[in-house]
Amino acid sequence: MFLNDNLKVFSGSSNVTLADEVCKYLGIPLGGAKLDRFPDGEKFIKLEDDVRGRDCFVIQSTNAPVDEHIVELLIYIDCLRRASARRITAVIPYFGYARQDRKDEGRVPITAKLMANIISTAGADRVVAIDLHAQQLQGFFDIPVDHLTGEIVLSRYFRDKRLSNLVVVSPDVGNIKMASYYASHLGAALAIVHKRRVSGRDVTAEEIIGDVDGKNVLMVDDIIATAGTMCSAAQILKDRGAERIYAGGTHGVFAGPAVERLSNAPIDEVVVTNTIVLNGQAQQMKKIKVLTVAPMLGETIKRIHRNESVSALFND
Repeated sequence: MFLNDNLKVFSGSSNVTLADEVCKYLGIPLGGAKLDRFPDGEKFIKLEDDVRGRDCFVIQSTNAPVDEHIVELLIYIDCLRRASARRITAVIPYFGYARQDRKDEGRVPITAKLMANIISTAGADRVVAIDLHAQQLQGFFDIPVDHLTGEIVLSRYFRDKRLSNLVVVSPDVGNIKMASYYASHLGAALAIVHKRRVSGRDVTAEEIIGDVDGKNVLMVDDIIATAGTMCSAAQILKDRGAERIYAGGTHGVFAGPAVERLSNAPIDEVVVTNTIVLNGQAQQMKKIKVLTVAPMLGETIKRIHRNESVSALFND
């Protein structure tokens, strides 16, 4: 494909492999930049390519270590702005702090809004993100946001598996809308697991709304963090007669006891995308499958650069 020299794509350190895949899709080299540290640990970034007057994209997920990756993204944005880039787009496949999006008790911050403010203040003109945990987070940014969804990638994978008697299950009530998209695109029935949160780390599944007896089940969520919700739901689904159980999530955070829980749970396959580089434990898990979002991100970058519709990508 033809893309002029005005397009530059750079990568932070969180997911260089994904950035390389995106650049291969676009048919351009990854932008040159040198990342170094001062003796006290401070990061230093120097661009090795001329970006004056160019359309620049920096790809950086803000997964663990979250604060370090966010600061690196801010430094990149400031560096591009001071080097006279014409437009700066922060491509954030996974947006950390997204779950801190409201005050659910007194004297707590809304950290997702704080992060959005900082990214805008640093000099980003636009944001591209995948599954922000809640649609309304787009409104936290005072700059345009192109909100993509991993559901496109995961639905295609499970559609190609041609699973019979498929039921899409939302592992909690708050995820019904996403699960309904999967059910619609896969031509499957929909069921819901009602859960009760015991603590910040633990949840218990208590009841199922819908029929899963003798069915193949696909549980879907945007983030698989400690996997408490998924594993608790999987157990009650198996107890209610489900056959094969699949778990799908856009972001494979796999924090704390997640890998151990998933390995011991009655789940046949765990499917995530490469918005986050899997940690060492997760890479060893035999039942995991990783799908790439590089073509989706690459096509989005191409359309933004050409001032074409991004929403048309979902229609396609």
